[in-house]
Amino acid sequence: MDETGVPDGGVYDWYQRGLELLANRDPAAAATLLARAAAAEPGSRSLLEALARAQYDAGRYEEAVGTFRELTAGNPADDYAQFGLGLAASRAGDLDLAAEHLALAVAMRPDVGHYSRALRGVRARRDGETS
Repeated sequence: MDETGVPDGGVYDWYQRGLELLANRDPAAAATLLARAAAAEPGSRSLLEALARAQYDAGRYEEAVGTFRELTAGNPADDYAQFGLGLAASRAGDLDLAAEHLALAVAMRPDVGHYSRALRGVRARRDGETS
C-alpha cells in the first residue's frame, strides 16, 4: 500500500490478490480489497461476484445481499447470482427473499443439486417459523 492507503498495482492486481485472500481463507481482507476494486471498475461482474462471495464468507450477509442483488439486477438469468442472493438472504434472516431467489436458481438450473437442497432447507425453516 502507498502512503494514501491505496493498494499497490491496478484493479486487476487487486482482483487477483482478492481471489488469493479468498482462497487462503481471509474473506474480510478480500472483501476490503475487492470493494476498492469494484468501486474503481463498477461495471465488472467478475469483481462484483468475487466481492459478494467475500462478503458472504466474512459473515457480512446484508452487504452480500446488496452485492448479489446488484448482480441479479444486471443479469436476472445469472443462476449463480440468484443462488448467492438466496443464501445471503437466508443467513441475513430474510427467508421469503431467500426462498424467492433460490427458487429462481432452481428453475434455471434444476440439475444443480445444492440449489434444490438450499431451497428445501429455507422453505422448511420458513414454514417452521409460521407453524
